[in-house]
Amino acid sequence: MDLGDVLLPYQKKWLEDRAQVKVVEKSRRIGLTWAQALDDVLKAATSGRDGMDVLYISFNQDMTREYIDTCADWAKKLQVVAGQINEDVFRDGDEREIKAFRIDFASGHKILALSNRPSNLRGKQGRVIIDEAAFVDDLPELLKAALALLMWGGQVIVISTHNGADNPFNELIRDVRAGNLPYSLHRITLDDALAGGLYRRICQVTKREWTPEAEEGWRADLVKTYGDGADEELFCIPRQSSGAYLTAAMIEACMQPVPVLTWTPPADNFVDWPLPVAETYTKGWIAEHLSPLLAELPKAQAHFCGVDFGRSGDLSVFWPVTEQRDLRLVPPFVLELRNCPHRTQQQILFAILDKLPHFSGISLDARGNGSALAEAVRQEYGPELVREVMISEGWYRETMPLLKAGIEDRTLILPRDSGIMTDFRSLRVVKGVARVPEQRTKDKADRGGGRHGDSAVACAMMLDARKELGSVEPWEYEGVSFPGIDLNGWM
Repeated sequence: MDLGDVLLPYQKKWLEDRAQVKVVEKSRRIGLTWAQALDDVLKAATSGRDGMDVLYISFNQDMTREYIDTCADWAKKLQVVAGQINEDVFRDGDEREIKAFRIDFASGHKILALSNRPSNLRGKQGRVIIDEAAFVDDLPELLKAALALLMWGGQVIVISTHNGADNPFNELIRDVRAGNLPYSLHRITLDDALAGGLYRRICQVTKREWTPEAEEGWRADLVKTYGDGADEELFCIPRQSSGAYLTAAMIEACMQPVPVLTWTPPADNFVDWPLPVAETYTKGWIAEHLSPLLAELPKAQAHFCGVDFGRSGDLSVFWPVTEQRDLRLVPPFVLELRNCPHRTQQQILFAILDKLPHFSGISLDARGNGSALAEAVRQEYGPELVREVMISEGWYRETMPLLKAGIEDRTLILPRDSGIMTDFRSLRVVKGVARVPEQRTKDKADRGGGRHGDSAVACAMMLDARKELGSVEPWEYEGVSFPGIDLNGWM
């Protein structure tokens, strides 16, 4: 059997991930457990150290039986030597009866389907599948029991649709996304599955003709059927997930007396000043306000920077940080630019980056007019140190958990400033994703205009740079002299 013809792209990608712990948030009925059963049969049917037992856990007996039947189907199709499905009844430590379905393979391994009690995993070893994890009785305890199997080379696989924003499964997703847990994470919505050929496969199996119009109508009917639950059931957006992302108390706990500097044009027509004159003025401002702070930066620590671009309506915010030895991210200052010409923004940003010791990366908002500044920085410092970010819902989804995690564990230091507070408090959870809302807010510090979450985005950009570029180690060459030895002519 050519499995390349059987599996859809998203199913292949999931099975090709061999991480020791992997997690997926998914739409309903996209065939992921069906594909997982294939891989489980292959794993259990393999002899020796490359094979292992498979322990499947779900929240109800119907799902468990369906999974076991699917595994038996795969075993027949693959012509794998397997015994009959057996139903075992045994007792755990507190004398409760536990039903388990099992398939034994000639390899000596088995697939064993259990109820979702954590104690069921005692004394066992192998690959653990927790299916529809958001619906099991006690996911944290079940995971704790499952993770113990990793010590001897096991694997833990967590599969689920969502079941509310405050559910332990969603908390697990947030922790993985924030980098607090070193697990592999996948996300497969209904639209991802359709793009991967799900409806074409449905048509193939049901002997119907596929057309784009038929697929669009099928999707619309499915969304209508789920009604208010469509976001959660089909598009991986947990329910009851709206409102403020960060509390004032959380933000204040991270605030310290860090300078917030503001550059505003010295005249309404500053953009029309001759370039040499404008650069000279700006150079003087840099020398007075930035250079003393940059000179105090520790030479041995890595430095990152994030930029949210604005021109006339929004602020541009530059957020440099020092990564301390205890991994706290401390800004020497935060710089806000209001109504600042492009050429002046570039001059100021280059002056900052040139003076950051062990400069290790910068991410910039590259949407719209921001693309010019981002491109100039990339050309000056190289793509290995510069990320041009097109802000999207996906970027918010991946990056904002890093920001929240940094605030929760207080490794992210913020300036004690009312404008910064306004920006961070403005973040809202919309359809499960934290982001800057459309409306602008007033600058309580009265620095000449409104705000649009600018400093929060700049800080998130810095975290993006640290995550994506932090492994880059800049190298500098220093000549070494040897007293009394003339090396001229040796090369």
